[in-house]
Amino acid sequence: MKKVVHVMRRFTPQKWGGTENTVFYTSRELLKRHMEIRVFCTDMLATPGFQYLEKVGVRRFRYLFPWFFLTRDAKRKLELKGGSPLSLPLFFALLFEKDVSLIHTHVQHRLGGMARTVARLRGVPYVVSVHGGHFTLPQEQVDQMTAPFRGKPEWGKAFGALLGSRRVLEDADAVICVGQSEAEAMKKRFPQKPVHYLPNGVDVARFSEADGERFRSTYGFQPLEKLVLCVSRLDYQKNQLGLVRAFAAFAENHPDHRLVLIGPVTVEAYRDEILEAVRELKLEDRVTVIEGLDPLDPLLPSAYKAAELFVLPSVHEPFGMVILEAWAAGLPVIASRVGGIPGFVRHEHTALLTEPQHDEALAEALNRLADNVELRTDLARRAFGEVARRYDWSEIVNRLLKIYEQAVNGK
Repeated sequence: MKKVVHVMRRFTPQKWGGTENTVFYTSRELLKRHMEIRVFCTDMLATPGFQYLEKVGVRRFRYLFPWFFLTRDAKRKLELKGGSPLSLPLFFALLFEKDVSLIHTHVQHRLGGMARTVARLRGVPYVVSVHGGHFTLPQEQVDQMTAPFRGKPEWGKAFGALLGSRRVLEDADAVICVGQSEAEAMKKRFPQKPVHYLPNGVDVARFSEADGERFRSTYGFQPLEKLVLCVSRLDYQKNQLGLVRAFAAFAENHPDHRLVLIGPVTVEAYRDEILEAVRELKLEDRVTVIEGLDPLDPLLPSAYKAAELFVLPSVHEPFGMVILEAWAAGLPVIASRVGGIPGFVRHEHTALLTEPQHDEALAEALNRLADNVELRTDLARRAFGEVARRYDWSEIVNRLLKIYEQAVNGK
């Protein structure tokens, strides 16, 4: 196998999410196996052209959002969420890229249709990764995502039909799901299709060997301050607002604890709601919001190492890669019982699970972990053993290569 091309909406470190993280780390691991890797994406929130990110080659192309009468504000919201862009320059570049053995698309819709069409024209296999939401995205979240173009005439439908955008999954040589529940649903939908559950991974050494003091000194945290950490994009799906409310109740009896929220802003209005809640609850000196760290910044693993415990309070979560990062850093975890999380997290064995959007239960879990050092130690110890054994990127890529080989060999 000579070259694999990943197709994505965007690949911008300042707005990096779980999908970008997966593509970057699997690409870096594949490069170690002497494969050639390219990432093809739009120039959304970036500039067009070619760039290397730690030897991972990235090509960015001009794009459009194919709706009439979109306002500047609507376009901005679509950019932050990824939107559903159209990029003919990407299509033709993919069509004429040399020595492509396999196309791996991480998006469906029009860009996925381009991957499908190019694969057919070139006679090469393509696989699709479903990073969550195909069957499980709550209607409330769908409404928020489609609000910027709701009611606007869509001139891109003809391109979608021409590219077979609705058949991206059906015609793929393999479908990869990061969530176990979504993989099971996909197998029922496409019983004759090779469908694989392939979880996300983590660079265990990077997080386990980090220096927490670096983060503390950079942001001015005192040695005795105990940090409750949440790393996730600032978005309705992640429910940091519920965490702030739960932390307010928890903080009344835990004066030494401080909440730290780290993540790129993908919904600016939600970021503003969080900051307003912090002011209303008089938590300005107890809550720190850091609007994203470059995923390659050593301060990111340092933040985990500086914390006492980690919380992921999502209302929708295809997998929850940050849980693996917390485990690798030796942190006890509290997470919502949603999406892909119960597929790899065992309640009261590797983490505490709470029902989503249940502020009181989340506050109770915070109290329980903060007040029980033995429980924190046991959860962290068992979780580290799990992540080191099963979720290092080297192990995940071994499994990915088998999927690639089966697709190339037509099995």
